[in-house]
Amino acid sequence: LAQKYDPQKEVELRTWIESVTGKQIGPDFQKGLKDGVILCELMNKLQPNSVRKINRSAQNWHQLENLSNFIKAMASYGMNPVDLFEANDLFESGNLTQVQVSLLALAGMAKTKGLQSGVDIGVKYSEKQQRNFDEAKMKAGQCVIGLQMGTNKCASQSGMTAYGTRRHLYDPKNQILPPMDHSTISLQMGTNKCASQVGMTAPGTRRHIYDAKMGTEKCDNSSMSLQMGSNQGANQSGQVFGLGRQIYDPKYCPQGNQGEVANAAGDQSGDPPGYHYYREEE
Repeated sequence: LAQKYDPQKEVELRTWIESVTGKQIGPDFQKGLKDGVILCELMNKLQPNSVRKINRSAQNWHQLENLSNFIKAMASYGMNPVDLFEANDLFESGNLTQVQVSLLALAGMAKTKGLQSGVDIGVKYSEKQQRNFDEAKMKAGQCVIGLQMGTNKCASQSGMTAYGTRRHLYDPKNQILPPMDHSTISLQMGTNKCASQVGMTAPGTRRHIYDAKMGTEKCDNSSMSLQMGSNQGANQSGQVFGLGRQIYDPKYCPQGNQGEVANAAGDQSGDPPGYHYYREEE
């Protein structure tokens, strides 16, 4: 706090207080204001009879009473509570920075209220300018869109065509005349002059596959080369649809050929003698 104390502001405050009160503070700014007499006279100059009793005794409690009366007078003068200082800040040099801030705020309040002095010190407070509008004016303001919502003053529909209007293409290299209006599009926008549907088949038409190496000839434009894939080497041999498929494991099946295994199974089951399986000869 002590480092924030401004000696230049002290000189300005000294000049301002002495010019308003006509009293000399002395070489020591703190000791000259410690008793509170000059400060009370300053408040009586700014606001008459704001401090009714000024103690000129050298006793400490009289000096503290003067400082307390000065602080109360500043509050009634219109000072903000945060700008006030305490009596011990000046009497015991506890916080001279706050004392300086309070006196500067007092000078600004005096300038705001029209005090004329030979020293320009303090910041003038802004004045309240209240405006009252009638109900019609308030409703008219609701129909105005602020610039925060954007503006369309710089936008236009110049050169725009009606919706659905055809737009033509032109190319200067092909000796096509320049556009007569804004409905013509240059080739920078693209062109469809080189596109066609030659060789295209109707949707759903079957396309055949041919191979030149195998002697298969191309019938028409609907045939496909083998680059598109082929199904000539694929078949459905051995495939069953919906039938059960048996699994064989040699660890769990008896050794031998199929005839021996079948005869052994037939003898154990007690089948009639008319049903036998015959072995295959080598």
